[in-house]
Amino acid sequence: MSSLPRIVDPVTLAGEHARLEPLAPEHEAGLVEAVRDGNLWQLWYTAIPSPERMGAEIQRRLRLQAAGTMLPFTVFDAAGRIAGMSTYMNIDTVHQRVEIGSTWYRASAQRTPLNTQCKRLLLAHAFEQLQCIAAEFRTHRFNHQSRRAIERLGAQLDGILRNHQRATNGTLRDTAVYSITADEWPTVRAHLDFQLSRPR
Repeated sequence: MSSLPRIVDPVTLAGEHARLEPLAPEHEAGLVEAVRDGNLWQLWYTAIPSPERMGAEIQRRLRLQAAGTMLPFTVFDAAGRIAGMSTYMNIDTVHQRVEIGSTWYRASAQRTPLNTQCKRLLLAHAFEQLQCIAAEFRTHRFNHQSRRAIERLGAQLDGILRNHQRATNGTLRDTAVYSITADEWPTVRAHLDFQLSRPR
């Protein structure tokens, strides 16, 4: 285990449809432009930074990285344009578990191969380089688009955490928890590779 890279070690992951680079303050302008594509911060059931809060969100994620609990990424599309953000979060270095979350993409990048490519890259790194035993996904029970996307990856629903968190609008969030385990990864990998190879 000691020779393995640490989950929090910055890394760039690249595929045909997307590239994930370590989040940096200089990405702010591109992220502001991306979040305005669809006015994503107005969605009540998820926490996506507004253009005015983007700089603070970048600093928040970088502070969590310094504390060893998050590895944040900026997501670029195939044309090299900033498309959004994603992270390894709730990092458990003792048991080599990680949650893939705090993810959002510009509206024009949704329902494209970009999300499948990002998850393929993040999962491969987690299971093949970091030797994680499981990768977790969490989303609001009412975020049906996110839940369908997670299920299309091949993740299994572990359960619902009821009244798990209080949202900024005062409502109580039920959190749907999904996971992919290390022994499931070869099958999930084949499924994702098939999805990415299909003509669009």
